[in-house]
Amino acid sequence: MRHFFTGPVIKTELLLVWLDKHGIAAEQVYSDPSLPDDGDLDREAQILVAKEDYDRAYKLFYTEREDEL
Repeated sequence: MRHFFTGPVIKTELLLVWLDKHGIAAEQVYSDPSLPDDGDLDREAQILVAKEDYDRAYKLFYTEREDEL
């Protein structure tokens, strides 16, 4: 697995769904696993994607889309 994104849980959970919709295997891990899982949506988490899916995920998420203009 390779690090793809770090941000608040509210964003990482949405990104997980989006990646899954595109058939990209990903998982969420908390940046500080020692903190209690109290449902805080601002808690920092990381998204990890499979190495073989990283380039495709990067292109989908970070590359500007010209067809949106």
